[in-house]
Amino acid sequence: MSYIEPAPIKDKENPLESMMQRFDKAVELLGITEEMYQILKVPRKQVIVGLPVTMDSGEIKTFEGYRVIHSTILGPSKGGIRFDPDVNLDEVRALAAWMTWKCAVVDIPYGGAKGGVACNPREMSAGEMERLMRAYTTAMLDVFGPDQDIPAPDMGTGPREMAWLMDEYSKSKGMTIQAVVTGKPLVLGGSLGRTEATGRGVMVSALAGMEKLRINPYRATAVVQGFGNVGSHAARLLRERGVAIHAISDISGAYYNDQGIDIDAAIAYRDSNRGSLEGFSGAETFNPDELFTIPVDVLVPAAKEDVITKINAGAIKARMIVEGANGPTSSKADDIIHEKGIMVVPDILANAGGVTVSYFEWVQNRIGYKWTLERVNRRTDRIMKDSFDKVYQTSLKYKVSLRIAAYIVAIEKVSSTYTYRGGF
Repeated sequence: MSYIEPAPIKDKENPLESMMQRFDKAVELLGITEEMYQILKVPRKQVIVGLPVTMDSGEIKTFEGYRVIHSTILGPSKGGIRFDPDVNLDEVRALAAWMTWKCAVVDIPYGGAKGGVACNPREMSAGEMERLMRAYTTAMLDVFGPDQDIPAPDMGTGPREMAWLMDEYSKSKGMTIQAVVTGKPLVLGGSLGRTEATGRGVMVSALAGMEKLRINPYRATAVVQGFGNVGSHAARLLRERGVAIHAISDISGAYYNDQGIDIDAAIAYRDSNRGSLEGFSGAETFNPDELFTIPVDVLVPAAKEDVITKINAGAIKARMIVEGANGPTSSKADDIIHEKGIMVVPDILANAGGVTVSYFEWVQNRIGYKWTLERVNRRTDRIMKDSFDKVYQTSLKYKVSLRIAAYIVAIEKVSSTYTYRGGF
């Protein structure tokens, strides 16, 4: 299922500013020089393109597309392509930088990138989506490449769109090049385990955090905000490990069951109801604004950025927040949550399962050999658990939150690589 999960955002902050505030704290603690700070701060490349597309009505509509390459010091840049009405350059720049830190924190040899097109996939036909994706690919032929920049799905895109991208890129090169993109359908070189990978990483991160807080999963409760690809898989996998999911939500509203929601039934209903939970009878509907106020052990925000703000942070009653979405917590809410003693497993760690399996897909494409699902999951779980432990130990060393500790781990890796490689 494509991850199309628009959500209301109150007191929305600039995502680039939020990311930079956390970045600046980590840089200060590490004692990074001003020269290195500027190198890490400024994106390597920013591309803005106009994409004329013939709509089904015969009208030619021009969309604005973006691709930001934040860093390539660790390897080719990696990052998804987002189709959403709210896409803008600041958001894409922030997400590209997040990808750099995310790859570094889980020790994957990639830099960070992100792409996006300002459009509304819900109002477009399959033909219009295909023409838009092919136009975007053609505009980025000098940017994309298996050794340069490797895109992937994000909000509003999925395996279908990645297949079109691979096909258009391959046509331009006169050969099939699977490794130019990840998140493809299995028959085109996609990896087993890729669809649920981000949600699986959220589950592993949640269990690792619960272990530190001495929470028994079989007695634990959770709320999952957002029921797209990430949220639904995270909810299902947590439920399989004993956690009772008391509430879920999507664009249609919020749903609560104090006995625990049957997640398999909710997923089946959503898939048969045009991707929406509207009308789901396995739980009672309630005000989505009250979702974060439910007293549970684990809160998983898995929709969009800045849904936890200084306005609602004080009302959160969860013992732990595991960020399935990119930037769901605004920087102004960080101090409030930290003062309440809530453990936050940050986005650049918690949702890194997706880029981890994307890396595995790229490796499989390069060597021409498919791995089993068991091997993919085993290696993903190990990387996620090892990364959590490293970030946790760093948080104890510097006496900071897991979020700042994750940035410290990532920035230290990237900056030291620049120092070794030199060239400036």
